[in-house]
Amino acid sequence: IDLTSPMKQACFQLHYHILTPGIDVLPEADARLIEAAKAATQTSYAPYSNFCVGAAVLLENGETVCGSNQENAAYPAGTCAERTAIHYANAQFPGVRPLAIAVAARKASENGFLEQPISPCGVCRQVMIETQARFGKNLRVLLYGEKAIFELETASVLLPFQFDSASL
Repeated sequence: IDLTSPMKQACFQLHYHILTPGIDVLPEADARLIEAAKAATQTSYAPYSNFCVGAAVLLENGETVCGSNQENAAYPAGTCAERTAIHYANAQFPGVRPLAIAVAARKASENGFLEQPISPCGVCRQVMIETQARFGKNLRVLLYGEKAIFELETASVLLPFQFDSASL
């Protein structure tokens, strides 16, 4: 880096895998986790957006904890599926490290899931980063779509300029 220049340019390279959905491309544990996330969309409360999101967290002790989005007429009072699942996992199994989280989405008015994976919102990304920091290890992320699955080895890929305890 040229420190004498008043303007510097940098870029991120984000590494992730794009998988074609199918039982043979994923390890069995990942396939089960994605199926749990898909099933969790059935418990969404989404009367305003009709956008049902499910998340499933695989814990180090082998437990899987699911969550779904829960909307509210006052939109900021709603909660995303990812945060629901992560916070519920932390509440039910304090001190047990989450290994991976899977996320799936569907429109309530249509059959099937979205063709392409959805990406977590910024708040959910921050919660994933905090979860990684809390346990000192990466949180794998699986984002499901009917035509593609994105596999990220770390939630850091989702939030390259992260705010963590080092920022305080």
